[in-house]
Amino acid sequence: MSGKLRLAEGEAARTACARALLRTGVDEETGEALSQAVLAQRVGWCADLVAGMVAALIGEHWNTVDVQVLAAGVDAGGRRLPSHAWMALRRLGWAVAPPGGVRVNDRVVRMAQEQAGRALRSVKWRADVTAGVLAAWPADPRQRTPAEWDQVRSSIPGGEYLPSNVIKGRTRQAATFAKVNGRLPVDVFELEGVPRIGRMLLLAACDRQQATIERSDTDPAKALLRLQLPTRPDPRTYRDWTWVECPIRLPSTVPASAVLHLPALRITDGTVRADMAYTHAVPKARATGHTVAVGVDWGLNTLLSAGALRLGKDGRITALGAGGQFRAAGVLAKQHRLRRLSERLHAKADHYQRLLGGRPDEQLSAKHEVLAGEIRHVSARRSNLNDALAWAAARWTVDQAIAARASVIYLEDLRSMEAKGMGHSLNTRLSQQVRGKITDRMRHLAAEHGIAVVTVPAHNTSKHCPQCLTPLQHRKAPDRPTTPGWKWAICPNQSCRWQGDRD
Repeated sequence: MSGKLRLAEGEAARTACARALLRTGVDEETGEALSQAVLAQRVGWCADLVAGMVAALIGEHWNTVDVQVLAAGVDAGGRRLPSHAWMALRRLGWAVAPPGGVRVNDRVVRMAQEQAGRALRSVKWRADVTAGVLAAWPADPRQRTPAEWDQVRSSIPGGEYLPSNVIKGRTRQAATFAKVNGRLPVDVFELEGVPRIGRMLLLAACDRQQATIERSDTDPAKALLRLQLPTRPDPRTYRDWTWVECPIRLPSTVPASAVLHLPALRITDGTVRADMAYTHAVPKARATGHTVAVGVDWGLNTLLSAGALRLGKDGRITALGAGGQFRAAGVLAKQHRLRRLSERLHAKADHYQRLLGGRPDEQLSAKHEVLAGEIRHVSARRSNLNDALAWAAARWTVDQAIAARASVIYLEDLRSMEAKGMGHSLNTRLSQQVRGKITDRMRHLAAEHGIAVVTVPAHNTSKHCPQCLTPLQHRKAPDRPTTPGWKWAICPNQSCRWQGDRD
């Protein structure tokens, strides 16, 4: 950590993360300047050592008994386990060592135990959901009866609050396993198998003997990361580890007063990326006492519709302006074009795989490799487009709240929405919207300004008149008489006669 955060009255601590790039380094022992490629190579050697130990730890304890012991939160003596995963694993005696002949210090082992402990802790929720689904297996996995829904929710801890699409997803996954193997899986560990181990260094599990980070005194936008890295892929002695200085240009989103934490390092496309964690002071969001709010509704091409409201002292609600809409039809159209392209590429790749049938064929194998590379490229484009759309939509919503001086955003909760009866194409478009990403980024940005984000049930949110609460009548929009749909809403109350966009 760099410095100590001080909070004033009405402030709260907020921890966030920003991405940075390590472009160069300096070996302190030799004074040699390390290029970006050499730095990535040395970080990669260390990450490979950590990944090997993580794989050994997870493979040894990837079972129901050990995961439940870790999730119980107490050791054999009844003492509470530490919150840090590496400390909890050591308390339980779950040790790991590097390959024979390789010498690493204890902090490198800590990073491996921290990564493995986080993975083992995170699987507990999936194990409970899968166990509940298997225990209440329906007669027809494609369609549960109301009684079967009640049964499966009661068999899952907190199942009454779990979105139905999560249960359906686990059911489809188990049904696919049963179709291939002729039986249901025993648990999630048989259903999923040991997870893939990412090449990364969780420096947060280390202390000053392995890594340090300090912000520059002259330029708050710069920081210096020092860490020990191996000089060879299989270090034999401690002399094969040297200190390397890595200057970091901090993103503009990191405040000058923020406290820096040791980052997580990843190797991406031959470069070292640092996930810079930092803590800074933000206004504390209120849980009650809101008088100005922004309500947000989801749409298809009009992705978001928002309107500001004020609650008066007499209990009357007044609309502030006519509201606004975040239109993303062009971006969504490109998103769906990329989705269709990805589906065609996957279909071609599967066809080549069937043609190969395990037989050696250089020509078909070369074509299959080309398709696999194109699939990865299209997937990256889709991911980047979704991220950009999510950030833009979240930023627009928070800006609406700031402009209206609202202290809370009410967001329609559509996590469990499943599009049905609207045609294959429209169902897919509705199901593939990045609502979860937008909600997460909205909470992230709103926290900077002390604005609370509350999700509300979506049922009947577009049913009642916003002025007199009379059930609305929906029809075609008057400016688009040839476009089918129910975009326009009219209040049938003769003393009100409000009308407008239903969102």
